[in-house]
Amino acid sequence: MWKGEKIMALQAPTQPPAHRPWPPPQGQWTYADYKQLPDDGWRYEVIEGELYLSPAPRPKHQESAGNLSGPLRQFVKERGLGKVYYAPIDVILPGHASPVQPDVLFIARELLDIVKDEFIEGAPDLIVEILSPSNWLTDRRTKFRIYAQAGVREYWIVDTDARTVEVFVLRGSSFALVGKFGSGETLRSEVVTGFEIGVDEICPA
Repeated sequence: MWKGEKIMALQAPTQPPAHRPWPPPQGQWTYADYKQLPDDGWRYEVIEGELYLSPAPRPKHQESAGNLSGPLRQFVKERGLGKVYYAPIDVILPGHASPVQPDVLFIARELLDIVKDEFIEGAPDLIVEILSPSNWLTDRRTKFRIYAQAGVREYWIVDTDARTVEVFVLRGSSFALVGKFGSGETLRSEVVTGFEIGVDEICPA
């Protein structure tokens, strides 16, 4: 994800927050600041007060997101397990992010009260991030850490170029690797009981 010059070039909103500089210094971004950002095709996220920017996803990225979210949503809906959402959607993790925009997420039926009118406020049960050239380090380090701290129970990292999916589950306060799955292999969710999908179904050849 990109910072620096792109942030400094952000145009001031027509109604900027009172008594605050624009753009705010890194480390001081809030959800109110985020809501003032332009709808210009960039994906904006605020993590621990810092603004992260990434360009629109590649076609392969979007194809993989659809290949996963479609079967997952159908499985969850047929069994009344909860709800499946996909980016762009704001997820606020109090004390950690305001917001992030996971590529795919699942919220169990018992926790659907975290779904508000404008955003999700709280930790989803499952988050899936699909790596892109601009964000792979953030997904593997920064988000990996804050998702565990926020209490996300399961985290998948999809690498469309390598055609692999890594599945992590929360053990105590940190993620543990369940497995790294490649072409020809099938992965299973611990959180969405009974759901399984092949890596080749997610990652286009």
